[in-house]
Amino acid sequence: MARTRPVAALAMYADLAGGLFDAATRARLDELVELRGEVLTDFTRPEANDTLREVEVLVTGWGAPEVDAAALAAAPELRAIVHTAGTVKGIVDPACWERGVTVSTAASANAVPVAEFTLAMIILAGKDAFATEHRDRYLRPHDNPESTGNYRRTVGIVGASRVGRRLLELLRKLDLDVLLSDPFVSPEEARALGATWHDLDEVISLSRTLSLHAPSVPETRHLIDKRRLGLMPDGATLINTSRGALVDEAALVDELTTGRINAILDVTDPEPPAADSPLYTLPNVFITPHIAGSIGNEVQRLGAAAVDELARYVAGQPFEHEVSAAHLPTMA
Repeated sequence: MARTRPVAALAMYADLAGGLFDAATRARLDELVELRGEVLTDFTRPEANDTLREVEVLVTGWGAPEVDAAALAAAPELRAIVHTAGTVKGIVDPACWERGVTVSTAASANAVPVAEFTLAMIILAGKDAFATEHRDRYLRPHDNPESTGNYRRTVGIVGASRVGRRLLELLRKLDLDVLLSDPFVSPEEARALGATWHDLDEVISLSRTLSLHAPSVPETRHLIDKRRLGLMPDGATLINTSRGALVDEAALVDELTTGRINAILDVTDPEPPAADSPLYTLPNVFITPHIAGSIGNEVQRLGAAAVDELARYVAGQPFEHEVSAAHLPTMA
């Protein structure tokens, strides 16, 4: 007897689903599962109860309510959660794993645009593009010192996360000297990734461009503090496309105000910065509003990755990108 399609529901921002699935991906989704109800944005609403009572698979995304003990009680048939974004912190309660619910994430798919954005910023930082643009705008004379350029420039990567590893793959194609600091990576593994392992202080002091890719956990809060900012060489650039809390922002502003280093920030703490933050006006800062991750048509990659995971589930295969409770402490 053919297996029937599992009952599934979408839980995310109401307007997100339309962007996640293009026509072809939506058709695959409808072939694999039987979607029930409207997009769930609040598990406590009465109309959500009927859907949760039947659902075997939840496809979650940004804005999804937390799947906590109460939601689990309302969803006795729930067997899997397929998340169409990166971290599942705040979405998947540890009670899910205790109940035996299998969880998947699209973090690897979301790592692609972050790594691409960071690669672009590394190249532009090496060319001193942002400072040059600022000087040209105000017709200030300038030259290009020998330290400018990307030939054998030393680039430091902090964190061999999904994004960090994807970025390391991209950097292999360039004539750069790449360093890596990650306490969970051995020197041998770093070499296999195309980098030379050093401890964090060494990476900071040796790198002309320093890019952060560590998770935001209590142990990494203000990982880049006043002392470590002081280790950066004159003219070096700090790139943060990970989490704002990795950097002591007050100390960073103080260091940037001297003009000694530069910063490219896609994330800050708080996010966005206060309206009167010097980060908006300092000439040696390039700041973007958390756009490195999937935006626009890039979210379709997340939808496609989630449907691929659903296909594995329906076929009785394990998820390729399964998340366990043990992963939570080190997730971004």
